[in-house]
Amino acid sequence: MKAAELFVRCLENEGVEYIFGVPGEENLDLMDALLDSSIQFVTCRHEQGAAFMADVYGRLTGHAGVCLSTLGPGATNLVTGVADANMDYAPLVAIAGQADTNRLHKESHQVLDLQQMFRPITKYTSRLLTPNIIPEVVRKAFKVAQSEKTGATFIEFPENIAKMELDDVPLAIKHPVQPEPSREQVERAAELISEARNPIILAGNGVVRARAWKHLADFAEKLGIPTANTFMAKGVIPFRHPTALGSAGLQANDYVSCGFSRADLIICIGYDLVEYHPHLWHPTRDRKIIHIDASPAEVDASYPVTVGVLGDIKHSLMRIAELAAPHQGHPMRALREALIEEMNQQANDQGYPVKPQKLIWDLRTVLDLEDIVVCDVGAHKMWMARMFRCEYPNTCLISNGFASMGIAVPGAIAAKMVYPDRHVVAVTGDAGFMMNSQEIETALRLKVPIVILIWNDGGYGLIEWKQMNQFRRISHVRFGNPDFVRYAESFGARGFRVEHTGELMPILREALASDRLCVIDCPVDYGENLKLTEKLGKLVCPL
Repeated sequence: MKAAELFVRCLENEGVEYIFGVPGEENLDLMDALLDSSIQFVTCRHEQGAAFMADVYGRLTGHAGVCLSTLGPGATNLVTGVADANMDYAPLVAIAGQADTNRLHKESHQVLDLQQMFRPITKYTSRLLTPNIIPEVVRKAFKVAQSEKTGATFIEFPENIAKMELDDVPLAIKHPVQPEPSREQVERAAELISEARNPIILAGNGVVRARAWKHLADFAEKLGIPTANTFMAKGVIPFRHPTALGSAGLQANDYVSCGFSRADLIICIGYDLVEYHPHLWHPTRDRKIIHIDASPAEVDASYPVTVGVLGDIKHSLMRIAELAAPHQGHPMRALREALIEEMNQQANDQGYPVKPQKLIWDLRTVLDLEDIVVCDVGAHKMWMARMFRCEYPNTCLISNGFASMGIAVPGAIAAKMVYPDRHVVAVTGDAGFMMNSQEIETALRLKVPIVILIWNDGGYGLIEWKQMNQFRRISHVRFGNPDFVRYAESFGARGFRVEHTGELMPILREALASDRLCVIDCPVDYGENLKLTEKLGKLVCPL
């Protein structure tokens, strides 16, 4: 068989369902081999969109999403999505075609050293210089991508290698098992929790990867410890849970910040430093910290770990809960109540353009609890992370490690492919939407009915927010937009424009019920940004 055929068999052996990508001259043999495969190739309109689809597929399933490009410019277009997956710890395998190996040693048309280019943004890279190593390279790429901490890997596949003949088979798959936590460390952690006066939990994305959210909720409830989550861990502690404090991550004082200020022990569970820098929640560097994770803690002056409990997060939580003394009452309940009161304030607001709080209220109202929101990056992300209530993990996906704009539309497409029976909404600013809006055609071709909710402010709203906070004037953040309704209709999608606030909820309901791809253009009042900053700047902790 051809090497390209063996490569495809190895992908099938790994359980690959989809490959998101753009075909090219240097991957012709691979594209042809896919015609006889069970793997569905999803033809995308840009390689960045393909990488983001693979990224979100990996986040939701725990299995590596796969994206494919040709050499040169195709491969460079993958970089942002691959880097996003790697820094956000989403399992992903990227594959790029390459020129014949007899051209790689010299200056040649479209040739870049792709292995070298992807090395800083992946966990593992390899170039196939001989066909007989294909089973080993593919197996290792998936094993590394799917091992904690999960992330991205890369395979470079020269076109002349793809044509070579050989007779080989894929390697057997063996999944590693997470080790048990050390009893000594478990006992020390339980002792610290028992002795603490005001412990607090910071739950991170590692809880999602470990599928340990039920164990976290049981741990927090049994020990009576208030729990905050990072942006990327929304839903790991249900918002209705009595210990839930909401999301930590806003780079300003907030109710949850009061909890960290009061705490004498901070229990970090599955927390990745890229999610929310510890100097923002532990500036004093004087609190005791318990690190519960599958991997050792990153070295950081603001993250001085008192005890690290390493191993299977589920087992670590169960073992510690068996030994630690429960805390009575909920000393930080006032923080939760203050946040809930703020969430409810704009439920009936009819101001126009629509306030961010009202947008979130209406969106949360129309969606079922297990429906999925994929949030882009911008000012809307800060509002969604803070005020969108989640009862289940992976129902509000936020990129906050690499935090790349442009993820929402392609990410929502992948989410709907993984969960076709759930509603999926891409929540995006007008800037982020235009970065990958071409993938609307991909969704329509695949008959993937997502809803795209555009928070339209005609500018880079988050940067304007920061400029106004720092300089009290803006610099080069304004732009024009197309008519988003006509833009959607030009693809064959449905377009809606919110002309007054009372229309928002009915439009959302109609779009979700239509079973078609819908684009909703909703003007947003980002005057609320500075009001929030001013309010939080004057915040007196309600404790």
